[in-house]
Amino acid sequence: MQGLRLGTRGSPLALAQARKVAAAIETSQRWPDGWVQIVEIKTTGDQVQDRPLAEIGGKALWTKELDRALLAGEVDFCVHSMKDVESVRPDEIHIAAVRPRGDVRDRIIGAGSIDKLKQKARVGTSSPRRAAQLRRLRPDLEIVPIRGNVETRLKKVENGEVDATLLASAGLKRLEIDAGTAIPTEILLPAPGQAVIAMECRTNDTRTQSVLTSVNNQITYDCVMAERAFTRALGATCHSPVAAFCVLEDGDLRMRAQLFSEDGAEMVEDRAVFDCGDSKSPEALAQRLLEAAPESIRSLFGA
Repeated sequence: MQGLRLGTRGSPLALAQARKVAAAIETSQRWPDGWVQIVEIKTTGDQVQDRPLAEIGGKALWTKELDRALLAGEVDFCVHSMKDVESVRPDEIHIAAVRPRGDVRDRIIGAGSIDKLKQKARVGTSSPRRAAQLRRLRPDLEIVPIRGNVETRLKKVENGEVDATLLASAGLKRLEIDAGTAIPTEILLPAPGQAVIAMECRTNDTRTQSVLTSVNNQITYDCVMAERAFTRALGATCHSPVAAFCVLEDGDLRMRAQLFSEDGAEMVEDRAVFDCGDSKSPEALAQRLLEAAPESIRSLFGA
């Protein structure tokens, strides 16, 4: 029986995540080391670093080259950070499995907390969500667009190009980098899909699907699929400042969600409790938020 070819971006974080997935599959299938072959695929998102993602094509910059390789049969499955995967995917591609969710919190690098940032501090981020959340908490801050992998962003703080930045706790941990201070989700609600590693394969490839299912974490899968149903119903794009986090508690899924205006001055928030596998309730939550939102927020969503 032949091993599997895993397609991934070539960034240090993407490769760290790919290696984790490969090791988990080899263990679950009792395959020897190296039976899952890691295939690096260059993506536009990695090659174009000087402009915000939203300006140059959005999240598809991370996925389109991997999708092409998958559909061409060059790889058997792809590994992604779930928050980088568009909420609407091609019919030929199936999200087969996810790993257990990591730490969903954002970490602030360059200060002990958002409150401790100096007046008018320059904070580097290209995330519309983080920018809006920061502006809401600290309207005095100057938000500076910043792209690049984790190490590049850390260096920009070290070199004084920016006073601080925000990075995902889970990504730092996967890179074994101990930096910054975690911000409670009560203060900064994470992006939909944050801290989740996803595996996609061809919809008609039942063999690979069954292998990937062996390393799936069903609780994380149910939670993240609810978050994706929510963002789909919003018509959210990479321009849309949206935060959502779903957890399993007492047998129910519980989701908290927020939508922001670009400058963070306006925000709508709501919650929902529903059963696993129920996509209608997250969609209804999205509609409630849009109906309650002022035009400054509604204009940023395509629903």
